[in-house]
Amino acid sequence: MAARRRLLLCLLLLATTLSPTAVASDGAGESKKTYIFRVDHRAKPTVFPTHAHWYTSAAFASPASAGADPLEPLHVYDTVFHGFSASLTASRADELRRHPAVLAAFEDQVRQLHTTRSPQFMGLRARLGLWSLADYGSDVIVGVLDTGVWPEHRSLSDRNLPPVPARWRGGCDSGPAFPASSCNRKLVGARFFSQGHAAHYGATAASAAAASNGSSAEYMSPRDADGHGTHTATTAAGSVSYDASMEGYASGVAKGVAPKARVAAYKVCWKGAGCLDSDILAGFDRAVADGVDVISVSIGGGNGAVSPFYIDPIAIGSYGAVSRGVFVATSAGNEGPAPMSVTNLAPWVATVGAGTIDRSFPAEIVLGDGRRLSGVSLYSGKPLANNTMLSLYYPGRSGGLSASLCMENSIDPSLVAGKIVICDRGSSPRVAKGVVVKDAGGAAMVLANGEANGEGLIGDAHVLPACSVGESEGDALKAYAANITNPTATIVFRGTVIGVKPAPLVASFSARGPNGLVPEILKPDFIAPGVNILAAWTGATGPTGLESDPRRTEFNILSGTSMACPHASGAAALLRSAHPGWSPAAIRSALMTTAVVTDNRAGAVADEAEAGRAATPFDYGAGHVALGRALDPGLVYDAGDEDYVAFMCSIGYEANAIEVITHRPVACPTSTAGRKPSGSDLNYPSISVVLYGGGNQSRTVIRTATNVGAEAAATYRARVEMSSGGVSVAVEPEKLVFSTTVQKQSFAVTVAAASAPAGAAPVYGHVVWSDGRGHDVRSPIVVTWLQPM
Repeated sequence: MAARRRLLLCLLLLATTLSPTAVASDGAGESKKTYIFRVDHRAKPTVFPTHAHWYTSAAFASPASAGADPLEPLHVYDTVFHGFSASLTASRADELRRHPAVLAAFEDQVRQLHTTRSPQFMGLRARLGLWSLADYGSDVIVGVLDTGVWPEHRSLSDRNLPPVPARWRGGCDSGPAFPASSCNRKLVGARFFSQGHAAHYGATAASAAAASNGSSAEYMSPRDADGHGTHTATTAAGSVSYDASMEGYASGVAKGVAPKARVAAYKVCWKGAGCLDSDILAGFDRAVADGVDVISVSIGGGNGAVSPFYIDPIAIGSYGAVSRGVFVATSAGNEGPAPMSVTNLAPWVATVGAGTIDRSFPAEIVLGDGRRLSGVSLYSGKPLANNTMLSLYYPGRSGGLSASLCMENSIDPSLVAGKIVICDRGSSPRVAKGVVVKDAGGAAMVLANGEANGEGLIGDAHVLPACSVGESEGDALKAYAANITNPTATIVFRGTVIGVKPAPLVASFSARGPNGLVPEILKPDFIAPGVNILAAWTGATGPTGLESDPRRTEFNILSGTSMACPHASGAAALLRSAHPGWSPAAIRSALMTTAVVTDNRAGAVADEAEAGRAATPFDYGAGHVALGRALDPGLVYDAGDEDYVAFMCSIGYEANAIEVITHRPVACPTSTAGRKPSGSDLNYPSISVVLYGGGNQSRTVIRTATNVGAEAAATYRARVEMSSGGVSVAVEPEKLVFSTTVQKQSFAVTVAAASAPAGAAPVYGHVVWSDGRGHDVRSPIVVTWLQPM
């Protein structure tokens, strides 16, 4: 009991230190907040037919009311999590914390979304390989937790699809602008979850979202008013759509990674208002109960926010899904290139970073002195007149910080009328700066990166002629504007270019490691296409997402780890179809150990944020997804419930904290042979070793490989590839022999260092198992040093 009380106190303290929640009043002066309660479901008396009946009975009513004030849950969870959420005063929440069946409680929090050619760039080919073998994923159902879906879009057409799999248990929630008939053999399910939002904002989710962003276009139904959900769902599993483009850009055939897979949309996020933990958890709960095979979650805390797994609803919900055989892909976050910015760190999910593809949308700024500076743009309106040079103006020279950022009402119309205006990136949406310039009478805009964004470029569908440039080009442009008496320029838009080299690059915004919660687990796991991705779009808002943008487009081009995540979800759908017996861990292993770390010039994958810098496993994890190889990885590193429990024990979680995640009693294993367990011991496809202190340090980790190749008899030999840094890595045994009777083999990897390198810099490498028949099973190795506490 003492340990349980310590856990509850820890949860209470952590909850009270997280970001504040909007509150409602109980009418007597005490404000309310939404709390999520984890309940021991086994404690339900048999007199109650369901847990919902139990929670709303006198058993959970306020003691002061003598049962006359029953609990009113917002959500009841009974699949991936057991318990409920409710809007309560702090004193009432404290009463429930003391209920003998309540294991834990934490406050609801707001999370944010992480916002044609990419399947081919990952190695998929029509009528060949994984697409052909998996029948394009036709028997797999992908659940997407996001902003809903635009059901009429042709990327959600069910033409030529077979009947919905008989095992499907989901439904189609009706609501405004979304009749139940909106679902079909492609969009097999659609649900929405607004109770958490309604409690958080003191209004319905739709009106709260409208109030927060000035929009009237939100729907109390699964219909997508934002566009993000439609884009991610069709990136993962959009049907084949011919003659697709975004106003002429990226024209061609649009299709998802698993174009015949079925989509189930779970609207847990609302336009401009974010995503509440209580609604996200309800989405997980319902999706697993409905029978999805894959869940795609492009949502996270942002700003590198991390919480212990037992108070992180995405970690809790995803564990419940994975333990039932559902693969979960999550986005790594968009706070790169800052180190330790990666989110969604649970080792049972795939955490996906973003990379570029070999397609770009170039634009050039031609200066009055003849120089040409390179940028990118998705502007599709009337271009600047040929050879017309316009005056160039940088508001930051005289207008201060807000003017340099082109914030609303910050620039003087008399100074920018008819000119090309240079705006610094940051503090407001990129496209919103263009609106400011246009409203002030500017003719065009150049958006210049600063140090925080480096050379990473993202195309935007600007409302006026505009393009983005990297830090070096931006500095050159501003220097020209400052040093020339009458600086002039024009912008030339070059359309779509295919075959760009080098690619992939790690996107500058893609969140980076090391893992800020458990450094022994390398995150992100891998990268996938996430820059300038074309997919379906909502009919409710323009391509910029701004309320003032009247344009409507059938497809849109977006960038973010939000776009990378559904690429992984679609990939998992194909692998699940091709290998229905594989566990979520086996699927993730196949994606990781076959990932590539070289680009289309056969050079090392580089970091977009810093020209000339080779990326590391902290940037790309195991590498960039290569689906042509993932179909037949040779070996996989599998893991299940017992492995994850042992992992949580090894990082110091008490048994009752682990039970919040697992929904069942656990007993932590004891140390063997005096060896202290470590998070590095989890049978993970990557190896991250933390050494403490100075010299003469070593650490041994064990991995178990399972042969999934076509040949039961196979022999693999190890080789180690390490960068310099005074670290030695030994593998024992150096040969693994598999047979019809032996399909699992374990090996030890010992990392040793006589001393920490200068500055205690991380050391990187790989261990590769090769069978000489085309299988190279590659695991990244990262060695870091920490000073003991």
